[in-house]
Amino acid sequence: MTSTSFQTVKPEWIDFNGHLNMAYYSVLFDQSVDEIYERLGFGPDYQKTGCTTYVAEFHICYLRELHEGDRVKSAFHLIDFDEKRFHYYQELFHEDGWIAATAEGLTLHVDQSGPRVAPMPQPIQDALTSLKTTQDPLPADARVGRRIGLKRP
Repeated sequence: MTSTSFQTVKPEWIDFNGHLNMAYYSVLFDQSVDEIYERLGFGPDYQKTGCTTYVAEFHICYLRELHEGDRVKSAFHLIDFDEKRFHYYQELFHEDGWIAATAEGLTLHVDQSGPRVAPMPQPIQDALTSLKTTQDPLPADARVGRRIGLKRP
């Protein structure tokens, strides 16, 4: 998996239970994926092309509480992609090495003039191909593709 820089849990993100509010796990995942996006060609200037990305679906599994001042980084695993979308998995690691949360997402490439889903430029597809090739030997985590529901006997 591809790792990102460390981020620190901010005091204003703490809820009345004394730990990181669930919404801010999403913020941490989103901010860390920005680093990966820049490496793929979706950096801050990419919107000038008239295109961007929209998250179509995002699932988080909360595994362990985070608290004010905790430092975390994310690992990113590209599961699959085609010319218009990509499927990925992330793990949020505490600086001590344990996993606080996982996330799985499906992101669409969007031409904002529609807006409509549109093919990504070839250099970005090439960057995705390169990343996928380096990550192909990685096994998919058991949480990838997981459904939400009650298990009945």
